[in-house]
Amino acid sequence: MELMPSAHVDTFPRDSLPPPDRWPDLPFGPDVPRYPDRLNCGAELLDATAARLGPDRPALRDKSGSVWSYAELCERVDRFAHTLTTDLGVVPGNRVLLRGPTTPLLAACWLAVMKAGAVAVTVPDAQRARELAAICRIARVRHALCDARSTGELVKAAVPGLRTTPFGGGSPGDLLRLSAKKPPSYAAVATSADDVALIAFTSGTTGPPKGCLHFHRDVLAVADTFSARVLRPRPDDVFGGSPPLGFTFGLGGLLVFPLRAGASAVLAGWSGAGQLLADVQRQRVSVLFTAPTAYRAMLDRIGSYDTSSLRRCVSAGEHLPAALWHAWRAATGLPLINGIGATEMLHIFLAADETSRPGTTGRPVPGFETRIVDDTGRPLPDGSPGLLAVRGPVGCRYLADERQTTYVRDGWNLTGDRYVRDPDGCHTFLGRADDMIVSGGHNVAGPEVEETLLRHPDVLEAAVTGRPDERRGEVVVAHVVLRPGVPRTGHTADDLREFTKKEIAPYKCPREIVFLDALPRTPTGKLQRFRLRSGALQFPRD
Repeated sequence: MELMPSAHVDTFPRDSLPPPDRWPDLPFGPDVPRYPDRLNCGAELLDATAARLGPDRPALRDKSGSVWSYAELCERVDRFAHTLTTDLGVVPGNRVLLRGPTTPLLAACWLAVMKAGAVAVTVPDAQRARELAAICRIARVRHALCDARSTGELVKAAVPGLRTTPFGGGSPGDLLRLSAKKPPSYAAVATSADDVALIAFTSGTTGPPKGCLHFHRDVLAVADTFSARVLRPRPDDVFGGSPPLGFTFGLGGLLVFPLRAGASAVLAGWSGAGQLLADVQRQRVSVLFTAPTAYRAMLDRIGSYDTSSLRRCVSAGEHLPAALWHAWRAATGLPLINGIGATEMLHIFLAADETSRPGTTGRPVPGFETRIVDDTGRPLPDGSPGLLAVRGPVGCRYLADERQTTYVRDGWNLTGDRYVRDPDGCHTFLGRADDMIVSGGHNVAGPEVEETLLRHPDVLEAAVTGRPDERRGEVVVAHVVLRPGVPRTGHTADDLREFTKKEIAPYKCPREIVFLDALPRTPTGKLQRFRLRSGALQFPRD
C-alpha cells in the first residue's frame, strides 16, 4: 500500500511501520468509511464539530459538574498546541507521553498533540516507573505532559532526555501558566490521513510491551463504525464510564465518540461503582462505558440511584455472562451492548446489540468482517470452534516488532481469542488462546507479573495464571517457589504483593499467592500451566 506524503518532521513513527506486505487487508465496501488524503483527527473532532453543530454546546464535564463548551475546549486546546510548538519545541512526528487521571485537562492535552501533528502516547495513570521507562525507550519519547499529581513515577523512571511539563499544579513551568498568554486559535498541522496519530501500548502475553501505531483516519474510523452504526449517539447525549484515556476503550468511548457526535462526556476518573452511579444520576449520563465487573458491582446498589437517563450501556474488556445481561436488563430495562475490541484494532469490532442472543458477542460491526480459522489459518465452517480473525478499516501495525507476523496472517488480524460462529452470524466467546488474564476489564500478561516476582530476592520460580471469579471475570494467581528457609506464610505473601505493587500497576498484582515446592514441568522442562490452573498442587497457607 502506498502512503500519502507525510507532514511529519520527525519520521520515526512512519519509519517504524511494518513492511506493507505485513499489514492487514483493508476491505472495500459501502460500510467502510473513506477519508481525504489530508486529515487531522484533532481538528475534525473539535473544530469541525463545533462549526457543524455550534461552539456553545457542552463538550467536557468534570467530576464537580463544571462544563467546558466546545468553544472553551477549542481555545484551551489551541493555547496548549501553541505552547507545545513554540515553548517546548515539539515538531510534527515527535512522540508526547500523556499521563494523569481522566480529566478534561488530559483530554485537552491529547487534542493539542493531535492538532500539533505530534504522536500521542497516552498511558494509564496506574503504570509504574519500570513500565514507563520501557514505553519511553521503545517509542523514543522525549516529551511528556503529566498531571502535576502524577509526576512521581515518571521522575523515578529516569528516562534519558525526557522533558516533562506538568499541568494543573500551578508551578512556574506548568502548562496552564505557559499557555495563558498564547493565541486562542491554532491552525492544525495538515497531517496525512495515514500519518501516525497515536501509539497505544499493549503488554501482550510474552516479551516487552508492543506499541500499536494508529493513523489519523483510524481514530475517525472507529467513531464512524462502532459508534455511529451500533451506538447511534445523539448530540444531546452525555457519555460517561470507568475506562481511563490511557486505554483505547476509554479514549474512544469517553473522548473520540462523543466529540465526533457533538455530544459531551464526563471525565471524572474511576473510584468505584458508587461513584459511577452517582455520576449517572447527577450528570444525567446517557451512554455508559465500563466492564462487566463494574456492571455487576453496580447491580448491588442500583436501586439507590436514578439511572433513568441511561439509554446505551456498553460492556467490553472481558466476557459478559448471559446471567449478568439478564440481571442488568431486569434492573434497568436496558440491554447491555456486549463488545470485543483490541488495542491492535483500536476499538470494538464485534458487538452484540438488542438483536443478538444474550451471552454472545454478536456480529461484526458494519465495516468489519470476521471468520473462524484453525491454527494454520484455514477457514472453519459455522459451529466449529477456532481462532477469531477480523479485518476492517483499522488493523494491527506494531511499532518495529517482529510479532507483527504472529498477529497478522494472510491479511487478517488474529486476536488471540477462541470463538465459534453460529449459522445466524452470532459469535460465542470460548476463551483466550494464549495466557492472557482478563481481570476486571484489564488485560494482564502473566509473564510480566512473573518477571516482577522473580526480581524479589526470596523468589526462585514463579508462574502466573488466572482463576475464574464471579465478580472480576478472573483473578491473578501467582504460584511461587521460595528460596530455602523463607517461611510460606501470609506475611510472606503480603510482602510479595507489596513488592509487585511498587513495580507494576496494582491491577496486575496477584490476588492470590500459592506456595509450591516446585513448578510442574514436562520432562523437557516445559511449564504445565494446566496443572496450576486445576489447583491440585496448592500448598495450604499457614
